[in-house]
Amino acid sequence: MSERFAIYFAPPASGDLARFGDHWLGRNVETGAVLEQPDLSGFDAARLRELTEAPRQYGFHGTLKPPFRLADGCDAGGLRRSLAGFAAQRRGFEVEALALEGIGDFIALVPDGSPPALSDLADLCVNEFDRYRAPPDAAELARRHAAGLTPRQAQLLARWGYPYVLDEFRFHLTLTGPIADAAERARVARLLGPLVAPLLPQPVPVQELCLFHQPDRAAPFRLIQRFPFGR
Repeated sequence: MSERFAIYFAPPASGDLARFGDHWLGRNVETGAVLEQPDLSGFDAARLRELTEAPRQYGFHGTLKPPFRLADGCDAGGLRRSLAGFAAQRRGFEVEALALEGIGDFIALVPDGSPPALSDLADLCVNEFDRYRAPPDAAELARRHAAGLTPRQAQLLARWGYPYVLDEFRFHLTLTGPIADAAERARVARLLGPLVAPLLPQPVPVQELCLFHQPDRAAPFRLIQRFPFGR
């Protein structure tokens, strides 16, 4: 079965951050509607579509529990019930501000600083919902290793099915796929600057968990339910 789920942060649908992210990527993460991407002066629209293809497949989000197939004996209803109960026990918090940064060869919005509440939440999600995760198949493991992993990342991949969790976790809202050419990457970042400038000083509330679903590997992820925190 190629169906997958993921537990993500997604900003409130009515907020400026969500509207920016959906339009930047060209897809509404909840409805799946195709959206017009911003007109970047002098930058080819088809190239922008290409550079945002990978994050558009996942939707505008920050990862808490990376995508996983359901383990044998688990079902979506049980996952939803567990998420609802888990979220009800959590207390909301804020990320004070965001920053536009390059992470490797892609561009993302990241917290300005390292909010411990955000890392703690991600660690809890990785642990709490691991019983719902089927182990990655051989092809997935081979693909991960081929990308180049440190010994610690390989250890995390073997244990948790993903190499960038726990002490290797860095929360981010992805804006582009890999941009190999450094000059092009810098140009996209410059053009992004004015678009995100009004958003960066605004606090970002973290008051719910979002369940994303991908029916098969050829389909994009959609946000299918929000689970509000209860405290």
